[in-house]
Amino acid sequence: PRVRFFIGDIRDKDRLYRALSGIDYVIHAAAMKIVPTAEYDPFECVKTNVLGAMNLIDASIDNGVKSVVTLSTDKASSPSNLYGATKLTSDRLFVAGNHYSAGSTKFSVVRYGNVMGSRGSVIPLFLSMKDQGFFPITDMNMTRFMITLEEGVELVWHVFSDMIGGEIYVKKIPSMKVVDIAKSIDK
Repeated sequence: PRVRFFIGDIRDKDRLYRALSGIDYVIHAAAMKIVPTAEYDPFECVKTNVLGAMNLIDASIDNGVKSVVTLSTDKASSPSNLYGATKLTSDRLFVAGNHYSAGSTKFSVVRYGNVMGSRGSVIPLFLSMKDQGFFPITDMNMTRFMITLEEGVELVWHVFSDMIGGEIYVKKIPSMKVVDIAKSIDK
């Protein structure tokens, strides 16, 4: 009874206003996060990751939401692709949201890397390609920061209890070479 689920689109401001009516806490995880998709269709990526963030900030403040934690990515720290650039922009918007809310709504950001086993992670991709005899590794030195789903959830709960508003939380997590991940799936 204390949790509500709505189907909607982060780009639909009216739907966000309805969904956030009477809500105290929000975890924002909506994003267009597949790098090649973002590069192929940058307009849609910006609409979702940037304009959607602005919609959520406005709807949260106007509905009196107490705290919002937005999930970001390690790719936002020094972006080399559009996805990272839009998430960096989103992160900055959420930090600035604290100024717009004048303390009535607190916004903070959680940044981490690949959630192991999640959709879009390298692990399920490699598992689906195991029988093809090769993996699409473009750079043998490429690494991925890895976090379990449980660690990610724990970090979000920690942020809700710790946040003042405006922080970007970055958990120290292990990095792994993509080649080593591939070898663990298929020698």
